[in-house]
Amino acid sequence: MYRCIIRRVCSGGRVCPAFVPPYTQSPSWTLGDTPEERHHRLAQQRRQCSHRSMSSASRRRRALRSAFPVLEQPLQPIHHHVYEANLRNSNACHNKYMELSEKIRKGGGEKAIARHTQRNRKLLVRDRLRLLLDDEDFLELSPFAGLGLPYGDIPSAGCLTGIGRINGLWCVFIANDATVKGGTAYPITVKKQLRAQEIAIQNRLPCVYLVDSGGAFLPLQSEIFPDKNQGGRTFYNEAIMSAMKIPQVAVVCGSCTAGGAYIPTMAEEAVMVHRIGTIFLGGPPLVKAATGEEVTPEDLGGARLHAEVSGCVDHFAWEEKEAYDYTRNIVSTLNFRLPEEEEDEEEPLYNSMELLGLAPKSYNYSLDVKMMVSRLTDGGRFQEFKARYGTTLVTGFAKIHGHLVGIVANNGELSCQAALKGSHFVQLCDQRDVPLLFLQNTAPTAAPTLSTTQAEVSSNRLKAQGSMMSAVACASVPKITVVIGGCHGADSYAMCGRAFEPNFLFLWPNARVSMTAPGHAGSLLPPDSEQEEEKKQEDKLNRRLEEESSAFFSSGRLWDDGVLLPQDTRKVLRNCLDIIKQQQYQLSMEKLQSPLLRM
Repeated sequence: MYRCIIRRVCSGGRVCPAFVPPYTQSPSWTLGDTPEERHHRLAQQRRQCSHRSMSSASRRRRALRSAFPVLEQPLQPIHHHVYEANLRNSNACHNKYMELSEKIRKGGGEKAIARHTQRNRKLLVRDRLRLLLDDEDFLELSPFAGLGLPYGDIPSAGCLTGIGRINGLWCVFIANDATVKGGTAYPITVKKQLRAQEIAIQNRLPCVYLVDSGGAFLPLQSEIFPDKNQGGRTFYNEAIMSAMKIPQVAVVCGSCTAGGAYIPTMAEEAVMVHRIGTIFLGGPPLVKAATGEEVTPEDLGGARLHAEVSGCVDHFAWEEKEAYDYTRNIVSTLNFRLPEEEEDEEEPLYNSMELLGLAPKSYNYSLDVKMMVSRLTDGGRFQEFKARYGTTLVTGFAKIHGHLVGIVANNGELSCQAALKGSHFVQLCDQRDVPLLFLQNTAPTAAPTLSTTQAEVSSNRLKAQGSMMSAVACASVPKITVVIGGCHGADSYAMCGRAFEPNFLFLWPNARVSMTAPGHAGSLLPPDSEQEEEKKQEDKLNRRLEEESSAFFSSGRLWDDGVLLPQDTRKVLRNCLDIIKQQQYQLSMEKLQSPLLRM
């Protein structure tokens, strides 16, 4: 018998009370209880607490949500050494997470913030979002993007993107942070903006642009301007989104120069702030250099000019707060009929903080993935599919905050039988319009071919994995991927990696993303007659894999939608499922032949 103590520093700087896993100390049961006795006791307690307050309708809803069997997966003393090693690693990852979070919240630094707020009299980007959104409970996308790049650190890639509620409606927002290099767009900035637009298109979400940018960073123009998925794609997406009846609103709350000037002029409605917002292709310095004429930014492209003369904007705001009030009012005119929120969702059977000790330090420290599933789903309930076949992949149905999902979770190597099972289950969910949740923890490297029999096994495995990839790629239902351990090799594609366009993809801080895991570089190198030279090359490659496979390296390059703390996973999944479901409530969804045009 042992006790695992977890001390967690919350985002506000408070230290949470020590946590003792329920299998070591609980007033409700003892370790000797059978699963049936434990579940009966829990059910009895829930009934006693909720019977008086529940209406007959909510009791019926609870009965429907509780249709699946409970997945009894308590922590056992035999898990002690693995749990403790994972917990130490999770705490180290958490400290790294908090360190980087503090860095990105400082934006461009104290001097840049002072210049932005005092001299330019503008609000900071997070203060703008507080005025725009219903609350601060929004889903921020890729906050660590832009860190550790060859051309330096660009905190949050110079812009905040995410999904938040405006008058109850989930909306994507893309907000420039002008404290970071004056809002200048770097290649990673463009990539982050395009990913936010892609999410808006895939989930049919209204999009709000808060524009405060000095344009492209010219020394890197070759990586920003010419290619298909670079700067021009932003405007292409705006036109496509308008044709799809995906509403777009722009707020010009700062400089809107050069190519960026097309963002508000291609949006359906635009708001502009007096003496703060400007729109022009070339600013006053360029005019003076070209014609010798001296002109003020306000006369060249201020809010009065564009609201009264050019018609490039539709709403004139005297100050920023008024601009965000206009924006909220515009969103309230969109043709959505939102449902009433449902009540009485079952909490997981086990404490979500235990996920810190279940998040694998490496593949060799993986515990049964069902232990994680039981800590994410409503009531720890899970209806497993093909439980006795292809057991290295766990598939089945569960509910997360009342949303029905199909779960596909790695529980070992993706064998031939496991891949065939995965194909069957993915197609089944597609047939029933059930969203898919992938919990990815792939094996470090494929088994070597040492015999004719092994070659035949590998061939069958390849064919089965190819079938699963096809099933995942062609499934029309929404897909969410959470990398809970390793994201290695071709197995990660079958488990809906980034190339397979999941609606959302998140990493836990312990996750590793690479062709193979650190320590397994030997499988990638050709045999060398000089063993000492081969050893040096292998060690060098393993060190590089260790550095480049970390979750923060991945997120800095926007290979994902953000690093997610394990204990926050259930909350983020609820938001993602709510966001995905919202498109059902748009009353007019027929596609147009052309976008809205400013005449």
